[in-house]
Amino acid sequence: MKLFCLLSLFFTLTIQAQFQINGIVTDSNNKPLPFATITTSDNINTITDVDGKFIFKPSANASSFSVSYIGFQTKIIAITDKRYYLIPLSQKTDDLKEVVISNENPALTIIKKVIENKNKNNPQKKLSTFEYKSYNKLIVTANPDSIDGRIDSTAAYKDFNKKRINIDSSDYKFKEIISKQHLFQTEKVSQYQFGNNKLKETILGTKMAGFKNPIYEVIAFNLQSISIYDNKYELFETKYENPISNSAPANYNYKILDTVNIKGRETYMIYFKNKHKRKSSGLEGVLYIDQENFAITKAVMRIKGVLDISGIHEFEYVPSEKIWFQSNTTFKIVKGKNDDDIKILGGTIQFDGDVEDNFEPRKKSASDFTYLLSESDNFDIHYNTTTPIKNPALYMEIKEDASKKPEEFWNEYRKESLDLKGQKTYQLIDSLSIKKRIESRLGFGRKIINGYIPIGPVDLDLKKIISYNNYEGFRLGLGGITNDRFSKNFRIEGYSAYGTKDGEVKYSLGTGVLLDKSSNTWVNAYYTDDVREIASTVFAVDKRVFKIYDPRPINISTFYKYVSWKANVQTKIIPKTEAVFELARTYVAPQFDYLFNYGGKLYSDYVMTTAMVSIVWAPFSDFMQTPTGRNETDKRFPRFTFQYTQSLPNVLENDFTFGKIDFKTEYEKKYLNGQKTSLLLQGGYAMGDVPLTHLYNTMPNNLTKETVVQRITFAGRNSFETMYFNEFFSSQYIFFQIKHGFDRIRILKKVRPSLVLVTRMAWGNMKNPEQHVGPTYKTLDKGFFESGIELNKIYKGFGLGGFYRYGPNQLLKFEDNIAVKISYVLDLGL
Repeated sequence: MKLFCLLSLFFTLTIQAQFQINGIVTDSNNKPLPFATITTSDNINTITDVDGKFIFKPSANASSFSVSYIGFQTKIIAITDKRYYLIPLSQKTDDLKEVVISNENPALTIIKKVIENKNKNNPQKKLSTFEYKSYNKLIVTANPDSIDGRIDSTAAYKDFNKKRINIDSSDYKFKEIISKQHLFQTEKVSQYQFGNNKLKETILGTKMAGFKNPIYEVIAFNLQSISIYDNKYELFETKYENPISNSAPANYNYKILDTVNIKGRETYMIYFKNKHKRKSSGLEGVLYIDQENFAITKAVMRIKGVLDISGIHEFEYVPSEKIWFQSNTTFKIVKGKNDDDIKILGGTIQFDGDVEDNFEPRKKSASDFTYLLSESDNFDIHYNTTTPIKNPALYMEIKEDASKKPEEFWNEYRKESLDLKGQKTYQLIDSLSIKKRIESRLGFGRKIINGYIPIGPVDLDLKKIISYNNYEGFRLGLGGITNDRFSKNFRIEGYSAYGTKDGEVKYSLGTGVLLDKSSNTWVNAYYTDDVREIASTVFAVDKRVFKIYDPRPINISTFYKYVSWKANVQTKIIPKTEAVFELARTYVAPQFDYLFNYGGKLYSDYVMTTAMVSIVWAPFSDFMQTPTGRNETDKRFPRFTFQYTQSLPNVLENDFTFGKIDFKTEYEKKYLNGQKTSLLLQGGYAMGDVPLTHLYNTMPNNLTKETVVQRITFAGRNSFETMYFNEFFSSQYIFFQIKHGFDRIRILKKVRPSLVLVTRMAWGNMKNPEQHVGPTYKTLDKGFFESGIELNKIYKGFGLGGFYRYGPNQLLKFEDNIAVKISYVLDLGL
């Protein structure tokens, strides 16, 4: 989980800073003028936002600033001691002389020229290689002057009517804190290298207030796109169609606002807005276009909704390369408008929403005054370099000593010396972190989310404490794994469990040794005596997922006992993959009426010695190398999982000769309107002589009961809700699932379910059915089909779903083809 979400507790309405001028530009009717141009007397440019508001920090040489807007008379304002300016502009009485290039919208014609010349102006297309360094500073802070200073710490007063008035001193205390320090602060120095169409960031130094060891999820959080020319533009880890993508003219409206001079070159100033998006969402902003080569010289990208988010890109012209190269970026988040308060990780952002004129708004809280600001400055830029990029498959690499840099390092790279407030921020938050044990508490929270409770040198496994299924009854147990306090290079793990229904004790014990930290390579050995669902598919590389409950196993009654010795190697040494190589000897005893016919002999139990390789490949994901190992920072789709298992004849009393191939492909697409589509394609192929225990059941999740009501249970994640347990078995199969989720529907304030449409299908067959003696089952030669509707999160995470079975395997009674399921989605408020 990317813990940067914690910072959103500080998002607010407006951005202000010390020693800044702010105000609003309007027309003669007091209507705000969005994206008006503000130019200081020393040629510093900025623009008003969509509400006509502006804010800038004048230089010592600036004596005035001008305000211009196409179709209005330019006004020059002298800079005085005032900090806020209300600037009305008068409309020009003469005809507006716009630039006319053709009969179509001139702004659209310019944008088409920008698209046509993208490859000539995009540094990642025009230049074969380049590299540069970047200094970034991120703060969460507030302007003390925006907070009511009249409130002091006295608890109560009496007015002239002798009524007692209680005064809340929280604003006063907050103002006192924010006058001395920021709420959060972090700095980093990076080296960017581009070559072979790949851009890699190497973090040379990182400093985070309150943390000796930085939070790598925060560092990896993608606030805004690095390149302004990508087809998708990203703001706060949400992708939007770029207004200069090839298909953008069909989806955006454009308008020329003005012509301005940037870095000595004349530019068009073009406003854009997505015409298909809802009023409260969608990307909009301003592009500054070089009139000569149609390159982007500056860009302002903004999303205004629940959060008001903006990304600004500024460029310098490089005559030797005839290209505009990015010089600095700014990212801002302030609080937008919404009807409801937002709860995030235990904190609340409050909103007024749309109210009547005579409605008395709530008292402002701290989240109304704070804001987040991230600024990056690029320097030491070199073009067409010959320095090779190490580990180019990595998106980001953090140097081993990045968090241990001395103050001399930071003084060398900071654009400006750290002011007293910034110095106090590090001192006070570091001190508070030690006093409140923030780092250890954060580590504790991370472990809880992953299903562990750290107790000294051991992490207790919450998944092992209690569960239920129809074979074991209540499964009560205890398990855990040693943590870094025990050793960073060696681990011991294990568990023990007891089933109240079968009366058996199960256990496992394992150990691991770290071979290579950078590639997360471990060598492990385990001994296990336990039970497992028959014909289930388990991919060794699948991530551990912690659930408060795991609904599907509740209904399973058919298991096999296994006693296994195994040794494996886990590694991420191959770029963009994680792999497991394993050798195992397993004794198997089916716990149901079953015999396996092999070579004329009936086996009621057997030994399987196998070699297995399992690998997951995420070619489109981004990976980060940290001092503690390699992590997937941005999970992208599609991703592919492959697993091959081969028995080893005449090795350690192996009984059968067989091989198994298993694979799955996952794809997920999120839409800007809150909808999401996910696809899953999975299959398996068993060759040779494989017992039923190790074939395929295609994930059934329906009970053999008379009525629909009796069959109501919890829904699985990717299971057939209308397929009965042990109804179908296959030696080879293919499974396909498509889910489409809609944005949450507001029925009542506390009732906002999300609608999900689901369709699943599978085909398969059984080779050598005569080998399986005992159970009666069907095959999937004609296919199995079901569709359904889920209404999730109806109330406190609980939902309801209905599914229908159709096609060749439809049952005679209508009600037998229907399944009603309860769902539960844990909402962490992210």
